[in-house]
Amino acid sequence: MSDGPAEPGTRPPLPAGSAPPAGPPNAPYPAAPPAPQHPAGPPALPYPAGPPGVPPGAVYPWPASSGGGDGEPRHRLHPLSPLLHGAKSLVVVVAGLSWSTLSRVGFGWFAAMVVVLALGATVLSVISWYNTGYHVVGRELRVHEGLLWRRTRAIPLERLQAVEVVRPLLAQLTGLAELRLEVVGGGKTEAPLAYLGVADAARLRERLLALAGRTAPPGVTAPSAEPGTPTAAPGRPLHAVRNQNLLVSQLLTPQAFLLPFGLAFVVVQFVTAESWSFVAVASTLTAMAGVLLQPIRRVLDDWNFRLALDGGTLRVHNGLLETRAQTVPLARVQTVRATWPLLWRVNDWLRLRLEVAGYSVAEADDRNRPDRLLPVGDLPTATMIVTEVLPGVRLDALTLSPPPPRTRWLHPLGRGALGAGLFERVFATRSGLLTRQLVIVPYARIQSVRVVQGPVQRRLGLATVYADTAGGSGAAAQDRDLIEAWALAAELTTRATKARRTP
Repeated sequence: MSDGPAEPGTRPPLPAGSAPPAGPPNAPYPAAPPAPQHPAGPPALPYPAGPPGVPPGAVYPWPASSGGGDGEPRHRLHPLSPLLHGAKSLVVVVAGLSWSTLSRVGFGWFAAMVVVLALGATVLSVISWYNTGYHVVGRELRVHEGLLWRRTRAIPLERLQAVEVVRPLLAQLTGLAELRLEVVGGGKTEAPLAYLGVADAARLRERLLALAGRTAPPGVTAPSAEPGTPTAAPGRPLHAVRNQNLLVSQLLTPQAFLLPFGLAFVVVQFVTAESWSFVAVASTLTAMAGVLLQPIRRVLDDWNFRLALDGGTLRVHNGLLETRAQTVPLARVQTVRATWPLLWRVNDWLRLRLEVAGYSVAEADDRNRPDRLLPVGDLPTATMIVTEVLPGVRLDALTLSPPPPRTRWLHPLGRGALGAGLFERVFATRSGLLTRQLVIVPYARIQSVRVVQGPVQRRLGLATVYADTAGGSGAAAQDRDLIEAWALAAELTTRATKARRTP
């Protein structure tokens, strides 16, 4: 080993028999002594002056919770939960047993099979209920379930986006409710607690939201609008949609409007062909049911729609056969969309939709997504709601500039429906010929800006400017002049950066 001088940035040689100093390798010593660490357990708190008998500067572990190492005791779901789960299993079993099985084995054996399978499903539901529990530990909600394979899900309340109180039809008949949790970045709705009592579900919901910092502390809530119904809008009421308007709006959809013509056509075909077979009638009824399914679902989902504002949170209550109480944090609203369907313009009606960051977009049932802001309403009502959601933005005062005249080569009839505009707080675009749509994006929600040019647009000197949001859609200013498009993209980037830096 060489005895020469040490290279810069390395330690000099140590005398024989001496211990190396503490510190990372190849660091010049003397290194600072390491901070004292607790041998095990959670992080420690240094106190400048400890209690009597303890020297100053001593290190203390975090104090344990009052409920012991596991926090509060575990709670079970409502005792009627196994019956509701068993009833749902019974419906699946009966649907799985086809009519051919009934014809082969007879009604007696068929009923016996249904009873045995229903009892088995109920027993499994009881066992699952007995081994399912939940409790709050610090700032986590822990859900325990499973008999042979135990599973514990810990949901950090800091990542909690919303807690929804859902009451399916069977739950409404038995006075129960289901709690569903939306977590930021989750692929689906997390840890549904089915079922709880209505009062217990409302209290747990307010407690979780308060621990997550979404609402005021639990105990400060407004009375429920309907006895026995979970409080859906404890804040300041904004609007309640009339069910009559909801029904009329769905009758003015293309499915319902064209249904009589389709029915008359089918009847004429049957009469002329003199074919009234079971297959033909069943196929016709199935096709009609499929056509009417979407309007009927919208009526059932948006029945008794009520909207309220509670601080920085929207409270939404809706549903007939399945009631829902949802919360939408205004801070996570990415876009607001106003849509004017063709047949609704007779009454000057429109609907409002939201795009909220952090909610699952992979849900098979889009009814779980809290995108409803106004199912149907007039322009003054929509303007009032948009002003509450996006302060300083008036829907009826957004004047947009049209694209250049040569855009008519791409949109011979719909050029007048296109438009875009920069305003003080938002970027707005308009599109659609039969169904007009206005998209409003706050500058602070813009994640990226793109300028896209297709082959025909290159020949016409046009381009489309996209303002993307965290929700994945955003707004698009279609077919702008190329120079204007690049200037618009630069201005959007500047305003978005400034808005994100502004508190």
